[in-house]
Amino acid sequence: MTDTGVRRAITAERTELAELLAGLAAERWDGATLCRGWRVREVVAHITMPYRLSGARFAVEMVRAAGSFHRMADRVARRDAAELTAEDLLKSLWDNVAHPWKPPGGGFAGALSHDVIHGLDITVGLGLGRKVPEDRLRMVLEAINPKSVKFFGVDLKGIELRADDVDWRYGSGEVLSGAAQDLLLVLCGRRLPAGTLHGAEAKRFTRSG
Repeated sequence: MTDTGVRRAITAERTELAELLAGLAAERWDGATLCRGWRVREVVAHITMPYRLSGARFAVEMVRAAGSFHRMADRVARRDAAELTAEDLLKSLWDNVAHPWKPPGGGFAGALSHDVIHGLDITVGLGLGRKVPEDRLRMVLEAINPKSVKFFGVDLKGIELRADDVDWRYGSGEVLSGAAQDLLLVLCGRRLPAGTLHGAEAKRFTRSG
């Protein structure tokens, strides 16, 4: 897939997420997502963080977080979610649906992954039932590698993830099956709603209730 094709996918994904968020009732912006401790507003603040943070400011925030990206991202998301209204955050997304941001070393595929994964954090967390278009989902799945799995700190030793809606699998061992987009979330260390996954190890990756 060319950069042009991936950028079209990024624009489409951000546009669809913005449209979905525009239709949310105000109280749902305070709804829980799959990102532990983050409501919808923190996740949207994180998605749009690259559009507000210059390279110099990013460096300053990383120093403040003692070099931990996860600590920095959490601090900035909470701060921005407190300072910006839902309308501000939504406008930031709308204004940047075609923004050329790329995560360091991740390229445009990394940017698409970022938007798809965090969009799922919102839609799965709220039980909205959105399906990521298969062509975009495949771009993200094809970019998965041991380095990206390590980044999220998930232990998949002895487990094979096997999608039951598209032809895709990852790893080897005991089969854990489910929709491809749900297995993507497993790769990212998320805990999914009960009944989403199937296999002997399903309970390890789902939450009760």
